[in-house]
Amino acid sequence: MDKPNTFWPCLLTMVLIASPAMAHVGGDLGGFQSGLMHPISGLDHVVAMIAVGLWGGILGAPAIWLLPIVFPLAMAVAGALGVAGIPLPGVEAGIALSGIMLGLLVVFSVRTPLWMAALVVGFFALFHGHAHGTELPEAGNPTVYAVGFVLSTGLLHLLGIAVGQLGKWQIGQFVVRLCGAAIALAGGLFLVGAA
Repeated sequence: MDKPNTFWPCLLTMVLIASPAMAHVGGDLGGFQSGLMHPISGLDHVVAMIAVGLWGGILGAPAIWLLPIVFPLAMAVAGALGVAGIPLPGVEAGIALSGIMLGLLVVFSVRTPLWMAALVVGFFALFHGHAHGTELPEAGNPTVYAVGFVLSTGLLHLLGIAVGQLGKWQIGQFVVRLCGAAIALAGGLFLVGAA
């Protein structure tokens, strides 16, 4: 009887439980680690980014890869506006509405033309990007921060895409719609909090 290959499960376990080596005292003010952690530090941002991946998964190719590209690009533009101090009205409400709308698009498996899906995702990304741009630490390195930020955003989109792939099966469609409903509900709670 052959022994099971334990290399990959062991490697994955070590990667997941490893802690970073903190060579510099005082934290990572605005560096890669801050950028990496920032998108996952607020549930309002997490749910919207996962919803983009979920909706892309529902729409299929080419939306499955285009929407997760449009979102960070639009976020970067609005982030630069935030860093520059250029105001964007209704940022918190826009972030909350993104959760509601994107969640409902997932719940009802709404299929739109690709250009419209990209427009919707890009519009909501403006609010998320502006909020992150205004929160960039003053001592930070914007380039290194942005690399971590975009990487983390991409991983959240991939998580949504992965969950969205469950929609290929009957029970999976229920799970995907349940995730969409949870996202819409979270967006509603954020909207109440923003008011």
